[in-house]
Amino acid sequence: MKKVMLSGIQPTGSLHIGNYLGAMKNWVAMTEEIFGYFCIVDYHAITINYEPKEMQKRILEAAIEYLASGLTDDKCAIFVQSHVRAHTELAWIFNSITPVAELERMTQYKDKSHKNESNINAALLTYPTLMAADILLYKPDFVPVGEDQTQHLELTRMIVRKFNNKFGEYFTEPEIAYSKVPKILGLDGVNKMSKSLNNHIPLRLSEAETEKLILKNAVTDTNRIRKTDAGNPNICNVFSWHKIFSSESTQQECFESCTNASIGCVDCKKILIKNLNDDLREVREKIISYEANKDYVYDILKSGAEKANKVAEKTLNEVKELMGIF
Repeated sequence: MKKVMLSGIQPTGSLHIGNYLGAMKNWVAMTEEIFGYFCIVDYHAITINYEPKEMQKRILEAAIEYLASGLTDDKCAIFVQSHVRAHTELAWIFNSITPVAELERMTQYKDKSHKNESNINAALLTYPTLMAADILLYKPDFVPVGEDQTQHLELTRMIVRKFNNKFGEYFTEPEIAYSKVPKILGLDGVNKMSKSLNNHIPLRLSEAETEKLILKNAVTDTNRIRKTDAGNPNICNVFSWHKIFSSESTQQECFESCTNASIGCVDCKKILIKNLNDDLREVREKIISYEANKDYVYDILKSGAEKANKVAEKTLNEVKELMGIF
């Protein structure tokens, strides 16, 4: 049997190039040899304030972006978290064996509580037990995540040990598979690309919109004031993107031209923009195609939920039997 992996993204707005490069492109490559369960985690998205009328739209957009990135129904299951009820039921079970102190020390809980002081709800605290349920229902061999999710994965592994010690050996601790893509900084050149920080480049922007956004907002070497000043590509965020989207020869040309001040930051950005748009053109064309065929996307989500439910219900029933509540 194929090995299994599980991952997911919240439907909190259009995905950005950091999501595509750091997650989805990596998932597509992994599904050549590993079956993937890819979840649109809508229950995680309701822990913060949101507009109900926008949620369905965002779920559909996320599904379209999954498909446009290259994920296919024959190699994975793409589904919505709330369409598989075992997620919340197993999360409640895990709540009963997870110490509150372990949840209170989660960095994400502290950060979100600080940012949402008017809405510190119980779900913010128990978010990691739901995440553990998301993962363990499918008994994955691998969980591809960014380094910022390491703490949650370690808690999941702790929950495995606590459950097994109390009810008998059942779950296996999943292996963490880190993305091989370096952390992609946002337009500010300081923080990781993020929708919440509004420093991101949405995946579904047009080529003209991408050009305008990068020219206006992408920070370069802040020590370079004039075009005649020599720049330092090693501390320039735009050059870090060249390392992803430009050929080695183009990178070398930009590096040398920047250090000897024969090219300005605007021209360096324009070279990057062309290469970035070339790289993303096929994905963006697929997004437009799927937008025009939403019934097909809904069929994919239905098929994915059926595949996920079949496995998740089996796991949940076995867990309940071990606990004496079958």
